[in-house]
Amino acid sequence: MADLKLRRLVSSAFKLSGFTLRSEACSFLMVQLEPLSDGERKEWLDNLTDNIQRQPLNSATIEKEQVERAIQECCRSGADDSEPILSVISAFETPRFTYNVDRKKFTLITGQPPEILGCAADKARLFRNRFQIIHQRTARHPLFAPSLSETLGDLDENGEPRVKKYKLSPVEKLLCTSSRIANAVVLGMLTQLKEGKFYIEDPTGAVQLDLSNASYHRGLHTDNGIVLVEGSYEDRILYVDGIGQPPAELSKTSRAYFGNINTFGGPSETCLKNSAKLLKIEKSNEDGMIIFIADVWLDHLKVMEKLRAMFEGFLGCPPIAFVFMGDFLSGQLGASHCSELRLKFKRLGELLVQYPLLTEKCHFIFVPGPGDPAGPKILPRPPLPKFVTEELLKRVPNAIMATNPCRLQYCTQEIVVIREDLVTKMCRNNIHFPSDGEIPDHFARTIISQAHLAPLPLSVCPVYWPMDSALQLYPLPDLIVTADKFNSFSTAHMECQVMNPGSFPRSEFSFKVYVPSSKTVEDSQIPDEED
Repeated sequence: MADLKLRRLVSSAFKLSGFTLRSEACSFLMVQLEPLSDGERKEWLDNLTDNIQRQPLNSATIEKEQVERAIQECCRSGADDSEPILSVISAFETPRFTYNVDRKKFTLITGQPPEILGCAADKARLFRNRFQIIHQRTARHPLFAPSLSETLGDLDENGEPRVKKYKLSPVEKLLCTSSRIANAVVLGMLTQLKEGKFYIEDPTGAVQLDLSNASYHRGLHTDNGIVLVEGSYEDRILYVDGIGQPPAELSKTSRAYFGNINTFGGPSETCLKNSAKLLKIEKSNEDGMIIFIADVWLDHLKVMEKLRAMFEGFLGCPPIAFVFMGDFLSGQLGASHCSELRLKFKRLGELLVQYPLLTEKCHFIFVPGPGDPAGPKILPRPPLPKFVTEELLKRVPNAIMATNPCRLQYCTQEIVVIREDLVTKMCRNNIHFPSDGEIPDHFARTIISQAHLAPLPLSVCPVYWPMDSALQLYPLPDLIVTADKFNSFSTAHMECQVMNPGSFPRSEFSFKVYVPSSKTVEDSQIPDEED
């Protein structure tokens, strides 16, 4: 009788949450709950159903494995001792998600990682995934989704909604009509299907654009970027009145659609944003810093002198990590490039061992640049070859050879680092240069709205098709570091900071310092001795 009562309690709790429990899972859960009191059973069932709702489910039928995972998560009180303070995540190990249009839910792609060299289907999937991420985000934005107040009749004195609403029209809808559409709003990829003629394309088709009278909103509008266009459609041409970036979304809003799963990468199965223990460590380390330096030319005597001065300056307060970004030589040396770079890394190791306090307490992260010997100039790029770095690794055990791009997880902070001339490339491929505002603000707004590091044509910024998820920025991280030859800058949009440390030797040896406890970016420079 008691078993029947417990079974009904378990089944009822899951049915109220919209789930159907497998017989095996129900029996397993009954064994776990049997020693508990009635009050404890109800509390555990509430916690378990809440946890399962945040898991990436393929159906409403709950298996035993999912119940086991939920119990393990509920047994954890915040972070455990196995959660690292700092993790460097390879671009080839980032989680991959696909958006299920029918269920309106993201699901984690499991199994073996894909081959780097994909097929034609991978290229199609690349653009489809980029579009679906932005489309589902735009469709639920307040400007496009009907609000509760509108549904209840919150109208002004003229009978119109108090907030102007827009309705997204697929390209298919335009192509299927022979009449004029006055106010069409379309979300799609800006592309040139014919030379000199721009089109907007979505999964349902493509329509030609007339941009002669278009006004451009903030951002850099590049070929192959996802844009919102508004205008009138007539005679199979969309006459554009306005073109702009799709609306961005706060990280906390995006995470509500993923649940508690780890979308960023790293050893943890759950999102570390909710870890109270790591947050406490992060806030208590007020002096903790992460140093970002780009174009560390190890073959320049002046650069080595400035690095020595920097290491001596940080002896009193060792930072969390130094992030060195290439190129690591000032020019190409042909067949002797690798051997010369190996020698320079050896000398850097010999310099670092003179500061045992730094080598003991700091991490040294190396991100290859476009001119470094780490494979073809296709993103993501593998780490520097072992032949080049082994002498350094012998002397500096905390040295980490990262991919380009890579991700850093420090406590609850999520940081994306890429060494590529993205600002320069996006400015060159922009169809309309902004007439006002600062370029860094336009750039930051663009990559955040696009939810992608490089929303550029693949001919301009090649990407391995199956690995495009490594460049996605969804949900938004806390910090994006885009090391570029462009002047150094730091800006923010949608609670996400974007910064460029600039070229170390070209900017009079300046670099950027990030303070995680306060989420602030500071400018720093190594002055000349005579100053």
